[in-house]
Amino acid sequence: MIRLSVFYPATDGASFDHDYYRDHHVPLASSTWGGAPAEIDKGVDGPYVAAVHFTFDSVEAMGAAMGVPGTGDVLADVANYTTITPVMQTSEIVTP
Repeated sequence: MIRLSVFYPATDGASFDHDYYRDHHVPLASSTWGGAPAEIDKGVDGPYVAAVHFTFDSVEAMGAAMGVPGTGDVLADVANYTTITPVMQTSEIVTP
């Protein structure tokens, strides 16, 4: 199992619309990427104001999802909810 995490670092003067992110952006990404399950984190304390974690069956499945034409729309939508440059990480889930 592969996890694609997108983190939004706390940045002085930055904006982040959590409602838009939850209600529009993450559902757009999930549906664009074939219904990829997603979990959203709203930062309470720490270096990130938000994060989302999508899961895929394999690196190949994630790559195929990222290659669909709608991915450009997902990336363009970032400007609608934040001024923060996201940080991405791909991980292998190793817990049973």
